Amino acid sequence: MSGMASGHNNSSQEEYIPHYLQKEDPFASKLSREADIIAGFYLTIIGILSTLGNGYVIFMSSKRKKKLRPAEIMTVNLAVCDLGISVVGKPFSIISFFSHRWVFGWMGCRWYGWAGFFFGCGSLITMTAVSLDRYLKICHLSYGTWLKRHHAFICLAIIWAYATFWATVPFAGVGSYAPEPFGTSCTLDWWLAQASVAGQVFVLSILFFCLLFPTAVIVFSYVKIILKVKSSTKEVAHYDTRIQNSHILEMKLTKVAMLICAGFLIAWIPYAVVSVWSAFGRPDSVPIQFSVIPTLLAKSAAVYNPIIYQVIDCKFACCRPGGLKAKSSLKKSRTYTISAHGDSAAMSETQLE
Repeated sequence: MSGMASGHNNSSQEEYIPHYLQKEDPFASKLSREADIIAGFYLTIIGILSTLGNGYVIFMSSKRKKKLRPAEIMTVNLAVCDLGISVVGKPFSIISFFSHRWVFGWMGCRWYGWAGFFFGCGSLITMTAVSLDRYLKICHLSYGTWLKRHHAFICLAIIWAYATFWATVPFAGVGSYAPEPFGTSCTLDWWLAQASVAGQVFVLSILFFCLLFPTAVIVFSYVKIILKVKSSTKEVAHYDTRIQNSHILEMKLTKVAMLICAGFLIAWIPYAVVSVWSAFGRPDSVPIQFSVIPTLLAKSAAVYNPIIYQVIDCKFACCRPGGLKAKSSLKKSRTYTISAHGDSAAMSETQLE
């Protein structure tokens, strides 16, 4: 009886075998050579545009690094994450697509998976922090009077520590990185959820802390901002030009942040859906030719942000050498906000660092 029970347990554990254990060579491309070449050219263009765009953002911001506002510092950090994905990760996948197989072995696969998850998580958590900053700035006006540059740097330290922790957790034995089903890229081992309860806990933790919770915070922040703007637009019109200019500037910053978050989520949600299906659905039912499309779409996320900066004409210092300047005649750059307390016409002035 015990032998039968043991045999039953073993058969249940081996009911699903991940794709990278089904064949002797998990890194051989499952796509046609023509498809790999097209994907390689696509990633090359994406990588060049992302490197130039985000490099430009970082270069322009470095010319006035001592004058960057807290919101600008967070935006520059987002550019650093996007540049990291392009410089550290994309060359691996580009070479592999052109080679028609992953050529860097298991060590390179784990490094590539770690780097992609690290910078991707850093990007999303940075956008979460930016959305919270926008929410507090628009919906709780007194917040802007105490936020300083050192608060932004503390926030950056938390973001990098958060991304490092979750990207490194798989190396502690509770998860792993593995090749994608099409063979020429690597990612988190979503297929562990098919094998054990521990794998399910690992995947669910990653999904919640690195996708669902940050996305919920972003959506909450911008929904509250939209509702607040609708109710306060008429009020702002009654104040003087300095207040109106400050309000216009804050709304431009908010529009940029909203578009950045929307672009990132649009790029990554299809990949997240396929990953969840691989973890908890029927992974073998996803055609290999289809699985590569969400992966390539997600890799394009790093290109959007510099384009958004320019299109919105947001007057970010990282986009313009002149930096943020009030349209009033004041010689010193200042931000005027309507006080959340006191008289209805009361204003507070915050000197920018």
